[in-house]
Amino acid sequence: MSMKQIAEWALNLTNQHGVSYADVRIVDERNRALATKNGRVGHASDSTSLGIGIRVLADGAWGFAATEDLTRIAVEMTAAKAVEIARSSARVKQHDVRLAPEKPFTDEWATPYRTDPFSTSVEQNIDLLLRVDKELRAIEGITLAETNMNFRRYEQWFFSSEGSSIHETKMTTGAGYTAYAFAGTEIHKRSYPNSFGGQYQNKGYELIEELKLVENARRIAEECVALHKADQCPEGNFTIVLDSSQLGLQIHESIGHPIELDRVLGMEANFAGMSFLTLEKLRQLRYGSDLVNVVADATRNHGPGLGTFAYDDEGVPAQCTPIITDGLFTGYLSSRETAHAIGSNRSGGTMRAEGWNRIPIIRMTNISILPGEKPLTFEQLIADTDRGIYMQTNRSWSIDDKRYNFQFGTEIGWEIKGGKLGRMLKNPSYSGITTEFWNSMDAICSRDQWTLWGTPNCGKGQPMQTMGTGHGASPARFRNIKVGSAYKGT
Repeated sequence: MSMKQIAEWALNLTNQHGVSYADVRIVDERNRALATKNGRVGHASDSTSLGIGIRVLADGAWGFAATEDLTRIAVEMTAAKAVEIARSSARVKQHDVRLAPEKPFTDEWATPYRTDPFSTSVEQNIDLLLRVDKELRAIEGITLAETNMNFRRYEQWFFSSEGSSIHETKMTTGAGYTAYAFAGTEIHKRSYPNSFGGQYQNKGYELIEELKLVENARRIAEECVALHKADQCPEGNFTIVLDSSQLGLQIHESIGHPIELDRVLGMEANFAGMSFLTLEKLRQLRYGSDLVNVVADATRNHGPGLGTFAYDDEGVPAQCTPIITDGLFTGYLSSRETAHAIGSNRSGGTMRAEGWNRIPIIRMTNISILPGEKPLTFEQLIADTDRGIYMQTNRSWSIDDKRYNFQFGTEIGWEIKGGKLGRMLKNPSYSGITTEFWNSMDAICSRDQWTLWGTPNCGKGQPMQTMGTGHGASPARFRNIKVGSAYKGT
């Protein structure tokens, strides 16, 4: 039975019930998740999932239902249930849902990759992780070593009552590791190539080879142990330089979440609250300094980010939306339903669902800060900084439910003195107010220092949906930032 035939069962039934719009997503997903802990396999799974999600608009309200049973009777019953839920929802609606127009598309797209990660064996994958583990624990003082590797193949068929027929296959690969050193009352950790799982991109197994996991393990472990003897990061107001991965998380929390239009409109508050970016601030607010240029870019030209795709889960083509332009706040993440709220006649194409059994919601695509236009290497940035602190790899974060007041800690810091990196510092942290912070940015490195980081585990919605997002960044400098408050008294 073809996927188109299965979708037609659903669309024909919803049409008979007189709905104003319907779409169907059939998803075939495969995941491999591997982890090791202190020389042993900590986790190993290879799972598959196949099902259909049916979304309808009836009497001005949404209904959604899903099933893993792809027989005709089950699909038709599920479609009928979606209609019933929509009509029930309509009885308590505050206003009719209005969809921005979108022409139908027929298309097929897949993530480009060199090596299918699923063509590699579990044994081969675990062998690599155990080699990393061995290198980490070869350094005296390492108490715990953890590694992980994850592959995902996500194949979706999208059909709508407007005539769209889109087949898209996304491949995601990721890996990383963390070394911990326990001593006395302190625990220090160092992660590579990033914390919270490492680095993830829409690529094949070639990403694992690019990351040079084994080659970096001893350095990471040595830094972890050395942190115990490092000086405490000082408190006060300092110039700080953030590495690109920390800047990526700063973007995620203090730009990515507050620009989600469903949060702004009060339609969504789960997991990250609402937003300080109320509608009157659009094209009025000075979000950052003139050097701050941020885009929400899902297009393939942006790179293999976890927010890269050809079409979102409403069949809207991937777009690049300017979010902050020369420091001015210029755009939100929008959907067909919310576009009219910002006077737009088209969705920004940011609706995505975690899987076939979840309704699509507004999600970050690749929310990236553009690199500086003038050539500036990391070494030049440090050389141009007389006194400050360089902070690397996120360790903790906290931000209020309007995404305005924040506090971040990183795993490691380095004193900058006279334009040179000096002594190692432990427990570095910084805090601030979102707009004040971005307005204090006075330098950002150029394209050759720019990395597109993948965050595979962004949570949103209820029931929670975990989604991958991308954040491109180069190292950047911020003046007069409050440092040290997160670990006061330690």
